Amino acid sequence: MLHTEKIIYAEPEVAHIASLLARQLPACKIVTFEGPLGAGKTTLVRELLQQCGVTGEITSPTFTYMNVYKNNKGETFYHFDLYRIKTVDEFIAAGFDEYLYQPQSWVFIEWPSVIMPLLTHDACHISIDYANDLHKRMLTMRSE
Repeated sequence: MLHTEKIIYAEPEVAHIASLLARQLPACKIVTFEGPLGAGKTTLVRELLQQCGVTGEITSPTFTYMNVYKNNKGETFYHFDLYRIKTVDEFIAAGFDEYLYQPQSWVFIEWPSVIMPLLTHDACHISIDYANDLHKRMLTMRSE
């Protein structure tokens, strides 16, 4: 069943938004994040990782494509930034498809459009955009 939810929030509410997303993780092994540059995708992923128990520095994988994090429960989190990946074949050739759907792991993907055909189940899709007030964002979450 397709479920869509829309939320308008300001930057001080990012922790609350991340806690709402964290509650979806048992059903969402993959969470995608789309939106224009500067909309807050990485900020939201960083907060979500912290709420999942990841400690230490959390950085954007813009130039490395993927960062791997673990929490103290032994769970693994793969954070992808696919802005520079142009085709699904390029993603597969890099071996990144092997990280999808691993046991005790979650995958957070910024700029996922190129690999959407690989995300066949247990995925939630987040879209973040600027709201009418430039200090606010509109988040749309879609899960199946």
